[in-house]
Amino acid sequence: MSPNPSAAPVCKVRLRYAKRGKLRFTSHRDVARAFERALRRAGLPMAYSQGYHPHPKFSWLVAAPTGAASDAEYVEIALVEHLDPEMVRARLDAALPDGLAVLEGVLAGPGALADRIDASAWRIEVRGVDGARLREAADLLLATPKLLVERVTKDGPRSIDARAAIVSLEVEDGPAVLPEPDHLGECGILMAVVRQVSPAVRPDDVLSALGAVAGLPSSVLVKAIRTAQGWLDDDGGLVDPLAADRASARTAVVGKALAQPDDGWHQLDVAGHTG
Repeated sequence: MSPNPSAAPVCKVRLRYAKRGKLRFTSHRDVARAFERALRRAGLPMAYSQGYHPHPKFSWLVAAPTGAASDAEYVEIALVEHLDPEMVRARLDAALPDGLAVLEGVLAGPGALADRIDASAWRIEVRGVDGARLREAADLLLATPKLLVERVTKDGPRSIDARAAIVSLEVEDGPAVLPEPDHLGECGILMAVVRQVSPAVRPDDVLSALGAVAGLPSSVLVKAIRTAQGWLDDDGGLVDPLAADRASARTAVVGKALAQPDDGWHQLDVAGHTG
């Protein structure tokens, strides 16, 4: 007999969640543990893995690097009961600690969520560098066909072609609102779309590449937030990965409504026929 006779999942819910504030410094492993605890507190009917140490069935997508905030993280959870995805979102959101917020929940439609994501959009505040200088550096980087940056990994230094992953770089006009006004006053805001490659090119790799082509100081303060993930369209924009699930849910609702008989019309027809 199985040590964990968990019921089979009957539906899956895909969630978009945010990681903000101090929790942006939390590792993905700790985020996963926080979700497990919140699921238990919320009392959601999760499907569990088999074995002597069962865990809730999650499917995590590529997480933002430690130190970066995000409004576009994704996870898929398996349930043993059919539940309204908005109810799942609300109950889980209420059980999570400050800094983690579930922003949206949809029923999973056909296809794998991971197949709908191949790039990320980032908003990167580069403090101590004004917009004009940052724009010049971005133009120089985009004009460079290849640029290797070095990253220190657990296996030692590794060279990564940061330029190959960069789809677009734009600099926002206007001053940034700094949370620490006593810090450096100048701040350029870089909007970057970066392909998800292996190894991943992170916001600090983009900054290293800018420093290599334009001499930006490597010690500038940076605040990065992932604003979106999705599939790159022909114009370099990102297609919302949950759009297909929303469309699938709407189609299912319409199909169910059309399949049900209209009692009013049915009664009218019978009355007319017998009259």
